[in-house]
Amino acid sequence: METGRWTGGTVLCAGETCKGAGWVPFQFGWMKYQFNKHYTREEASGLLPQIRGWLERLNRLSEELERLDQRMKSLAGQGNDIGGETVNNWIRTLAEMQEILMEFQSRQIFIKDLSRGLLDFPAIIGGREVFLCWELDEENVEFWHDLETGYGGRERL
Repeated sequence: METGRWTGGTVLCAGETCKGAGWVPFQFGWMKYQFNKHYTREEASGLLPQIRGWLERLNRLSEELERLDQRMKSLAGQGNDIGGETVNNWIRTLAEMQEILMEFQSRQIFIKDLSRGLLDFPAIIGGREVFLCWELDEENVEFWHDLETGYGGRERL
């Protein structure tokens, strides 16, 4: 552990010096945020056109996966071999879903409910780490909530 200095006194942090390594001054010491990426309202809103397309595609792929699942269950129930085109399409659908989900994961955007298009974007408001909250039917990012409260704790920005 290395020692970091802050006007509140000497505190400890892991790894590099506190300043510039994801540590921020907090009350009487240093605090590390839970997320590496924090969005402004403008940044999150700027991603919405792309996000809407991803969500639309994910919902269609989810429906296709359900259809393929039913087909494979039907074939297996009849004692048929379920290999071939149905399984290949199922695997392709899963792979495409995973590719889109990686777009969200790499940006630290959290899908809370796919069918509703409910997303959380890590943000900092008033020095606190919170989530900007958005649903597919909303024009822009207009709400936030604490990390622990979820959708029920939404407040207008």
